[in-house]
Amino acid sequence: MKLAIIDYGAGNVQSVLFALNRLGYEAEVTSNWNIISKADKVIFPGVGEASSAMKRLQNLGLDKLIPTLKQPALGICLGMQLLCKHSEEGNTEGLGIFDVNVIRFSNEVKVPQMGWNTIKNLRADLFKEIKDEEFMYLVHSYFVPKCEYTIATTEYGIEYATAIQKENFYGVQFHPEKSGNYGEKILQNFLNL
Repeated sequence: MKLAIIDYGAGNVQSVLFALNRLGYEAEVTSNWNIISKADKVIFPGVGEASSAMKRLQNLGLDKLIPTLKQPALGICLGMQLLCKHSEEGNTEGLGIFDVNVIRFSNEVKVPQMGWNTIKNLRADLFKEIKDEEFMYLVHSYFVPKCEYTIATTEYGIEYATAIQKENFYGVQFHPEKSGNYGEKILQNFLNL
């Protein structure tokens, strides 16, 4: 199986790569259109600030490529947020794959949300053999509200979409690569799609 991890200078690619290695898979960390479009599965990680990350995608032309992918593609953290229409962070236009806006947590909760929290209302094969209320590792100040694409939720002040899906595109707000055995199981489930 050919696996591509999109490299645009805004992803925590090493921890994703190590998690895949632990599962027994090799992956190519790349911004090459040809390699990404021919991969069996694509992982789109993201750490950092939305507008600068989006500029890097645009500079590499990846903003044009990613929406055309037909194979299973998984956005992680900022990667998931960039798959959406718009983010309040830096007033950023996203890739528009998910017709939903990313908004900032209110000041009623500590921002960023950092650490372990539970996921629930799990729908989709991404969560095969994962039980409601398993803990995942999260670090974020912005979130996707519950919407038609929601396949898992988390509560932090409000209940929000911690995972989304539309056709071949999946997004998780948490970091499966940093979430122990259950996070690795989610990565394995993605690879099994």
